[in-house]
Amino acid sequence: MKNNHYKKFLLKMFDEAVLISHPKNLMKKYIPNKQPSGKTIVIGAGKASAEMARVFELAWISKGYKKLEGIVVTRYGHKRKCKNIKIIEASHPVPDKSGLDATNDIINLLKPLNSKDLVIVLISGGGSSLLVSPIDKISLKEKQDLTNELLRSGATISEINAVRKHLSNVKGGKLASFAYPAEVITLAISDVPGDDFGTIASGPTYPDHTTNKDAIEVLSKYNIVCSKNIDDVLRSNKYETPKQKDKIFKNSEFNIIAKPQNALLKAAKVAERKNFNTLVLSDSIEGESNDVGLVHAAIVKQVIRFGQPAKKPLCILSGGETTVTINKENGKGGRNTQFLLSLVIALGSSSNVYAIACDTDGIDGSEDNAGAIIFPDTLERAYSKGLNPKNYLERNDAYSFFNILGDIVKIGPTHTNVNDFRAILITND
Repeated sequence: MKNNHYKKFLLKMFDEAVLISHPKNLMKKYIPNKQPSGKTIVIGAGKASAEMARVFELAWISKGYKKLEGIVVTRYGHKRKCKNIKIIEASHPVPDKSGLDATNDIINLLKPLNSKDLVIVLISGGGSSLLVSPIDKISLKEKQDLTNELLRSGATISEINAVRKHLSNVKGGKLASFAYPAEVITLAISDVPGDDFGTIASGPTYPDHTTNKDAIEVLSKYNIVCSKNIDDVLRSNKYETPKQKDKIFKNSEFNIIAKPQNALLKAAKVAERKNFNTLVLSDSIEGESNDVGLVHAAIVKQVIRFGQPAKKPLCILSGGETTVTINKENGKGGRNTQFLLSLVIALGSSSNVYAIACDTDGIDGSEDNAGAIIFPDTLERAYSKGLNPKNYLERNDAYSFFNILGDIVKIGPTHTNVNDFRAILITND
């Protein structure tokens, strides 16, 4: 009975965190006060971009403004219906030809624009793989192979995007070059630690602060061997990304419309209404999911033993984007279920700890779930079914572990994305 009660409580916090980050509650106030004298073009990429486009278009029409047009590329299964904005689905997290073709169409839509025109750019997490246009020397296959290697390596999202930006015609601010001299307004939902605009969808309209050298260092750090074409591009100054003073950013405006921190604060209010103390650790935690699970477990134990850094009943909240270094056994899972399995193993049998970890886009890794929930009896139930938690952790098979227990959270695409959401309840029960 307690499990069911706290499950509903944890899901309520997650739902509220998603809701405050949803485009339908955000887009209306970003409609310009007057329409431009020229064309208005809407482009975008990301898991939330189709819903952003749908809501933007509705708000635009309600203002009585003249017709707009555009192209937005989103992940398969995330399509939304728009009247005049074309929505194209493509592959995530590894790019495919559909994303390549959609990006070429976006470029061709931007090229004829002039200073009287307005470009609305809608970006969210996932845009890095959906907006794909490899530099001429590099094939899509080479880009796919390298992306797979980076995703398996344990590299952070900032590191992965530093590489992506220097192999692309559109990432790292280069998309803005096709829109210049039109006015560009970028609206972004942040899914990255620190809300770095240059990292969200690899910053297609934002000045890049990384360099070719940074990209080379990432590949070296994780012992990733790339093709000769990729190596040649990274070692050539010809393909460096545009920086702050480049004229292509002269008429650009950047807005982050939803942030991970706001989602955590909303969840904290839900917990406080239930008389829980709250502790927001950080909205930008990175690192291996296993290690982050161990650190959270250590904090929980400190609370239980010493009432530090806060007293129970306590809700510990955190966000960010952890990583999973994949081994050769290719188990099923994602960073949130991997975190939870690490956490519950480190906690052992605790009589008063419940936790949820979910991706706010509704999909944890490549599976069909957002994440999972752990309860005080998670390990006991696992052992009764003959499961060895440590083996599942080592195989990166956390999805299978929680699925067997019936503790997977499945909600489908949420059409927003402010990254990982973690909440741990330490009760007085």
